[in-house]
Formats: sequence, structure tokens, C-alpha cells
Amino acid sequence: MNTGYLDMELLRFTTAGSVDDGKSTLIGRLLYDSKSIFEDQLEAVTAASNRLGNTEVNLALLTDGLRAEREQGITIDVAYRYFATPKRKFIIADTPGHIEYTRNMVTGASTADAAIILIDARNGIIEQTLRHSYIASLLRIPHIIVAVNKMDLVDFSEEVFNKIKDEYLKIAEKLNIKNTYFFPISAKDGDNVVKKSERTPWYKGTPLLKLLEEVPVRLNESKLAARFPVQYVIRPYKDDFHDYRGYAGRIAGGDFKVGDQITVLPSGTTSTIIAINEGEKDLKEAFAPQSVALRLSDNVDVSRGDMIVKEEAPTKVGSNISLMISWLNHRPLRLGGKYIIRHTTDEVRGVVKDIRFKVNINNLEKISDESIVIGMNDIAHITLKTSRPLKYDSYANNRTTGSLVIIDEYTFETVGAGMIVPDLEDQTFAI
Repeated sequence: MNTGYLDMELLRFTTAGSVDDGKSTLIGRLLYDSKSIFEDQLEAVTAASNRLGNTEVNLALLTDGLRAEREQGITIDVAYRYFATPKRKFIIADTPGHIEYTRNMVTGASTADAAIILIDARNGIIEQTLRHSYIASLLRIPHIIVAVNKMDLVDFSEEVFNKIKDEYLKIAEKLNIKNTYFFPISAKDGDNVVKKSERTPWYKGTPLLKLLEEVPVRLNESKLAARFPVQYVIRPYKDDFHDYRGYAGRIAGGDFKVGDQITVLPSGTTSTIIAINEGEKDLKEAFAPQSVALRLSDNVDVSRGDMIVKEEAPTKVGSNISLMISWLNHRPLRLGGKYIIRHTTDEVRGVVKDIRFKVNINNLEKISDESIVIGMNDIAHITLKTSRPLKYDSYANNRTTGSLVIIDEYTFETVGAGMIVPDLEDQTFAI
């Protein structure tokens, strides 16, 4: 039971859609109808709406925070917004719809528990719908919410809604998307966003917000195989903690209990957990995603970047890594190029050994000719050779231990985001 605001569950979700599909308006409607904006914010948005010549309050301006964006009438970056209802807290990532901002969606969706994909009821499913659905499936977002917007412009037609729903279900099956939900909405007027609309008597479902309040958060994260990337070794050097040695980090999957037999990777050393500390509290058990310190029965060699796992569920350990990547930089990926690789708490050097294919995310076809160039916003399958073995899972099994970032070793810019895939099963990610 929640005992207060701080104890409430947090749902992270992202919005995606084509330009003018109404993403910012939908978020503005959620904020406005859930009474999550201050009076001065509403006054500022009202004044901005008047300056732009709007005859009514433009709720999209609640999320278009940058002045340049407002003047252009488009969202050009990932805008994060926070709000809460009596049941749950929310973080929203409002991502742009333009094809040249594919990387922004990847950024905004990388930690999402759910994705809202907006479709203009007048236009139906378009290339951007396919592109955003592909990225959502690639990132293994657990819940995909399809909001068919601007239903007021098609007279709230049940036939139009059902046609879009049937077409999207075929895409979901092709992309192996499991949990899909559909809503007929008008973000501008608020139909089926926070309250059930009287203008869709044929729709028997709940409003969108009710689903957001009830959809599971961090689906089965504590039931994953136990993973503990070590971030820091705690040695207080104080009389009160004379022999204290704790290994601090954030649990990336599963649970750890006092008495568990563990293995430290990559060394393979085994030991037993004798204590779990959370600040000054002693715990008998800890779950993902808690941040704790583990103490072991043996004085073993453990350092930052190592991973503690349960003996019965080891990770893969290796230097040849197969990845689906989203390229984030204006400089193309270099075959044979050397990069810094950051994976959980570890940092190694890596070389791009092979570019298997690039994905045309407008039609999901693979491009694999020898002249292939991986540029900004491209998604591709590559292989890396790392200077030291990584301790990893496939991204499909663990979104934390199965992901990494690629950094330019000269400029220290983050140039790519990678999702580790089984080398012989990459067909799951591109069809």
C-alpha cells in the first residue's frame, strides 16, 4: 500500500508519432486534466497561445519548452515532463516526429516502461508509425499503446478506428510486440484521455490515463537472473568499521539474499553473501533495482566493473559482441574504428570488426552491400571486439546488462547506443 507521494510507483513512458499527430497536445491534455500544472503555467500558455494567434489555449505549449520550438510550432528535442495522480507518478519523454530525429526517440524510449504511438485518424498508419513501432520493439518496451488521435475529425467513426487497429495488429505480430492497447482519442478536446468520452459510445474500454495508472511497471525485473554490477568498493578506514569491505552498486536483475552462493565475474571466484546493507540498514534480501552494498564471507578480489551473479545463473563472458546499434553522431561509424565502450559499470576499448547490415526502418528491409555507410539516426547490426571480456546478457533478457554505449575516444562524445543480440538470432530484430 502506498503511504505517500514518495512511496508511489513511477511509470516512465514515451510518446512518438509523425509531425502534427498531436504528441505535445496529448501530454498537455494529461497535465491539464489531471490538474498537474500550476496557475502561472496556465497563464503563460494562454498568453503564448494568444501571441501565436490561437483562438483557444494550445495545450501543446505546456511541453514545447524552448522558445525556438514554440516559434516553429514543432518539438525538436526530447522534452521530459513529470506529473502525478493519486495512484502513480509519471515521467514522460516527448520525442520529435521527424525522421532526422530518430536518435531522439531512441534516447527518450531507452528506459521507458510503455510507449504511446500516436496515429492521425485521417491518415492512418504511415511510414513513421512503422519506424517508431520498430524502434519500440527493438528497445523491448514492454507495453505499446496505440492512440488513434483526432477522432473528432473523422466523426468518431468506429469503422475508421477498427481499420487502423486491424492494420496495426498485423505490424505488431510481425515485430513480435506482445502487449498492445488501442484508444480512440481527441487530445485537443480530451475525449478518452482522462475521462471516458460520450462521443464514442461504441468504445467499451477505459480512458488512457486509467491504463497508465494500472499497467505493470518494470515488468518482472525482480524475476530476472540475478545481476549486480559492482560500482564501488567501500572501505571506510574508521574504528567503527575496522574490517568493513562492501561492494556497492545497483542490482540490475533478480534478487540477492544473505546466504546466497555467488560468483564474481570475470574471475570466476566464488563466495557467500554474509550481509546486505542499504545505507545504515541491514537487509535480509534485496531486489532490482535497489542500490545496496554486498558483503562477502571471503576477502576476494573485486573491483569496479566486475559483476556478482548467483552461481546457478551466470552471464555470458566474452570479447566478441554482436550488437544492434542506433548511431547518434554526425560522423559515420568507422569500420575498424576504435571506440570507448561503457557497459554497466565497466569501461573497455573496442574495435568495430564487422558491419552486418543496416535497417531501412521505413520498410524493415536489410541493406547489406559493401558500400554501406552508418550515419546519424541509422540502425544497424555490427560486431565489436573488446580489449577485455564483458559480462553480459542479451538485451531481450535484460535491458541493463544487455545494453552499452559507444564513445568517441578523441572527443568523448557518445556516438552510439547498442543492444546486445545473440549472433545467430538477429533476424528477430529486422524483418
